[in-house]
Amino acid sequence: MQAASPAKGPYRWLVLAAATFAQASASFAMLGLPALAGFLQQDFSLSAAATGLLLTATYAAPLFALLFVGDLLDRKSERLIIGVGAAILFVAMLLAAASRGFAALLVWLFVAGLGYSATQPGGSKSVSVWFRGDRLGLAMGVRQAGLPLGGAIAAAILPAMAAALSWRAAFVAGAAAALAGGLAFALVYRSPPEDADGAPRRASLSLSLVAGLLRERWMRNAMVTGLALVSAQYGILTWLMLYLRDHAHIALTRGAAFLFLVQFVGVAGRIGLAAWSDRAPAARFGLLTLSMIAVAAGILTLMFVPANTPEPALALLAGWLGFFGLGWYGPWVAYLAEVAPTNNVGLTLGAAMALNQLGIMAAPPLLGLAHDLSGGYTALWACIVVTLGVAYGLTKLTAPNREG
Repeated sequence: MQAASPAKGPYRWLVLAAATFAQASASFAMLGLPALAGFLQQDFSLSAAATGLLLTATYAAPLFALLFVGDLLDRKSERLIIGVGAAILFVAMLLAAASRGFAALLVWLFVAGLGYSATQPGGSKSVSVWFRGDRLGLAMGVRQAGLPLGGAIAAAILPAMAAALSWRAAFVAGAAAALAGGLAFALVYRSPPEDADGAPRRASLSLSLVAGLLRERWMRNAMVTGLALVSAQYGILTWLMLYLRDHAHIALTRGAAFLFLVQFVGVAGRIGLAAWSDRAPAARFGLLTLSMIAVAAGILTLMFVPANTPEPALALLAGWLGFFGLGWYGPWVAYLAEVAPTNNVGLTLGAAMALNQLGIMAAPPLLGLAHDLSGGYTALWACIVVTLGVAYGLTKLTAPNREG
């Protein structure tokens, strides 16, 4: 367990604001993609599986990059890594906007994912070192709220921009936002005093360190729950608008309001659940199992709602899915940052987030394939419920500790 450190003054709240802004800006670009999925599907005449492949291209890169980014964060400046990542994301999104073919679009979305890989572990590491032992859950929840906040703003703005102009214009807007967030963080961030005074950083990436982390029960259970919940999260973000269009006959621009609601309530979920976990840090993992149950219940409800369900009822369901389906990430990252070995926080976050990318990468096209093969959304939603159930069973309701 990391030792508590004294409060580091008001500057740490500026660090939190900069890290949250950087995350929200990068997420505006990346989570804008699900909001634009319908427009891309129409423009390129894509099947549901091919539409999901667009998101897979974006989320595949972090699967390979996050481990190395996490290692770099234990050795190099968070400011440099996030700034360079934002620049890569900016250039790749501009080139994706200029793409004329489906294959070229896939390539540049993959490169954009490489740039995005720096934001998540980089921002989490910067917050963890400034808030270690003091309000870590609240700070991490606020910082992680940047992801659904950026997605909510994207859902509110980008579909309307795509309808009025084009999805290419929406991509350019996402690129500009990502660059602004990365530059703002690079200008603001400084390492905490104990790092600046010469605290040693680990020399290089060691596969034995990674293997050692994977042998820990707390790490395995965190990865199982994270993989299941992130698969559900991106399944909801990718397919909710299309489900409402095809099942409830709600236009894409109108469906974007429901996607906005999911992400906006997800902001409250990330802050609320993480702050709640500060009241009993030993119970942080229990909030993850609670979230799995809540998301599964929400998906089961969504599977059986009639096509003529009133929109206020659909909005309540969307809010439920947003609160738990996105809110889980706040206590999950706080839990990992708290139990990770002090000099391997970046590596721990990078390794766990890298495995999460398997769910982010695989869920959209596999769920789309389930839709294509079955001819409907029932099989798609059922796959999410089954995944959550299996993960819940594997963890056996345990609250793992560092020694477990």
